[in-house]
Amino acid sequence: MNVRPSALIIKRDRILTLRYNYGDKDVYALPGGNPDAGECLHEALKRELDEELGVITDVNEMIICGEVIWKEIQKETFHVVFETKIFGTPALNPAHTTALEIVWLPIDALNGKVLYPNIGRQIEDFCEQLFTFVHIGVIEQPYIR
Repeated sequence: MNVRPSALIIKRDRILTLRYNYGDKDVYALPGGNPDAGECLHEALKRELDEELGVITDVNEMIICGEVIWKEIQKETFHVVFETKIFGTPALNPAHTTALEIVWLPIDALNGKVLYPNIGRQIEDFCEQLFTFVHIGVIEQPYIR
């Protein structure tokens, strides 16, 4: 099972996402990536955000975790989402990401989007202060490629 730390970055009722396109479907991913050998999740997330977006980060508490299980390709990923603050203006670095653009999605529009990980409802609940941390178990993630 892979482990993927990612950042929930909130600014004026919007979250920072990276837009990808797979088979004519837009997918909006929380920024993050895979740890290198010997790297803790906080360090991996800081490195990934620096490489992909050119920002300095303050990685705070873990707020959501859950597993995506894709039986179609026999792949599992354990997602760990941290509340994160950024300093600087994010800009895509094509040397480190295949994302097409940065999109600040309105929190109240998450239901109509394909998110990766697919945790729009949990993000809304977190923003409404309905919880401080939750393990959500298996995340129902549509497989798109």
